[in-house]
Parts: sequence; C-alpha cells; structure tokens
Amino acid sequence: MTLTVRGSTVPTTATEFRLLDYFARHKGRVFSRDHLLDSVWRDTAYVTPRSVDVYVRRIREKIEPDPENPRYLKTVRGAGYRFEVPK
Repeated sequence: MTLTVRGSTVPTTATEFRLLDYFARHKGRVFSRDHLLDSVWRDTAYVTPRSVDVYVRRIREKIEPDPENPRYLKTVRGAGYRFEVPK
C-alpha cells in the first residue's frame, strides 16, 4: 500500500492506509479514538485508544510538510481527529 505525496511514493502499512482512507472518505468530520478503533481496526484485542495517536503521528510524518504543525490531519482537542483539505 503506497501513497504519492508531493510526487514521491511513500509506503504505508495496511493499518495506516486504512486509517488515512477512512479520514479521506469522511473529510471535515471529527472522529474520537474509540470511533476510529471500531471503524478501522479489524482486531482490537491488542489495541488501545492511544494506539490511534501513534498511527496518526506516523501518518503525519508521511503526508505533512511539517508534522509538528499539520495542515491535513488535525487534532481537535477533547474530541479526536479530523482530516482537512486546505483551500
């Protein structure tokens, strides 16, 4: 599973790809960690809500020009995460 980011091919894991795909299909909506676990992870036996944070950080490192100041994958404090497409 690969992405093309600014003209370069970027490999992803299956879970990273599924998570990013889910965000892209629902851009602009805010999702809690628990909602993302229910919707994206297939086997949640060994996954905690904090695992979502780890995957979001990994995706940001791959798609964001500046992962510390994300343009696309935003944190909504106290609520979860949202995928935005800048205008």
